[in-house]
Amino acid sequence: MRISLVSEHADPLAALGGADAGGQNVHVAELASGLTALGHDVVVHTRLASASAPRRVLAPDGYVVERLPAGPAAEVPKDDLLPHVPALGDALRERLRADPPDLVHAHFWMSGLAALRATDGLGIPVVQTFHALGSVKQREQGRADTSPAERIPLERRLCRDADHVVATCRDEVVELERLGQDTDRVTVVPCGVDVDHFAPSPAPRRRRPVLLALGRMVPRKGLDDVVRALARLPLAELLVAGGPPADALDDDPEVRRLRALVHHCGVGDRVRFLGAVDHQQVPALIAHSDVVVTAPWYEPFGIVPLEAMACARPVVGTAVGGLLDSVVPGRTGELVAPRRPDLLAQAIAPLLSDRRRRATYGAAGRRRVLELYTWDRVVDQHAATYRRLLRGPAPFDTVPTSLPPVAQEVTR
Repeated sequence: MRISLVSEHADPLAALGGADAGGQNVHVAELASGLTALGHDVVVHTRLASASAPRRVLAPDGYVVERLPAGPAAEVPKDDLLPHVPALGDALRERLRADPPDLVHAHFWMSGLAALRATDGLGIPVVQTFHALGSVKQREQGRADTSPAERIPLERRLCRDADHVVATCRDEVVELERLGQDTDRVTVVPCGVDVDHFAPSPAPRRRRPVLLALGRMVPRKGLDDVVRALARLPLAELLVAGGPPADALDDDPEVRRLRALVHHCGVGDRVRFLGAVDHQQVPALIAHSDVVVTAPWYEPFGIVPLEAMACARPVVGTAVGGLLDSVVPGRTGELVAPRRPDLLAQAIAPLLSDRRRRATYGAAGRRRVLELYTWDRVVDQHAATYRRLLRGPAPFDTVPTSLPPVAQEVTR
């Protein structure tokens, strides 16, 4: 197949760590690489974000990245990109007419708008992956949501006009239905994790157990609740990884706010802020922990639980988004209702006192990742979805998914 992946703000070759460079960049890069390895011809179309960046480059893994002019050739926050989407769609249309693919797979809602504009009248099907939904952001963040006001109506249009939608978890399908999505045109394919990079290491032995909270330093990630839970766990330490580099922590408003909370909760001697951690060092950091805690208010998918499980560490998280699929309560970790530090502490405490249980959960988590979340499997599922779409007009199964049904017993 000839496949165009559109990722307007997430260049797969960009350096990670910027405000808008993270999970989507990795996802698109891994998908492009894996599809290329299967013998498909893959081009990733993204926005030109630097005047010095080459317009067309062959990635080391064999796929092509084409950077299209749309707005200033400079970094623009993704929430400010909507005015430049028409130009991106027009530039993409020129490329698709000159070198037509079999299908276009758009990543993120603005990529989908550009893809629909580019393919209008060309007979090229469009697959959409949202990665995050504005309707969820607005509900959970309220005034703190910086998305354009037009986002939710335009997401409804994408649900109506895209030929097929790939959702990353079953909870997302529920949200898509609320937007009017016909679930006969949805397939659930999860995100993946590099199981060679994230691999088990021996569990540490020490007097005081260590909790790890890993991710972006933003309120919705629920770090407040993790700190408050720690106050109920007097024997544990907490490592917080993410945010700005270590030498810039003192200047970060969110870090200062969290440090004030740490002081207020009386746990200052048991919390350490590490700052940003290089991707290569994350497995070693997970190996240093006993339990990985991830407590977001909402989470479109959540890659940290997969990384922890791949490293054979138990996960205690909140029952939201993709965590409802990835974490199996009583088997690979525990799930509790969001914004409930009391329940979070109740779920963590038994694990901290039971080394054997932690090891059992960790081993089960590793097995689950190997069964369901390797990139090879994720790429195969995308390729199968593309083939079914191109075969048409036979209908898809309703919300087909590789994830087996799980009885989720969640503490609320």
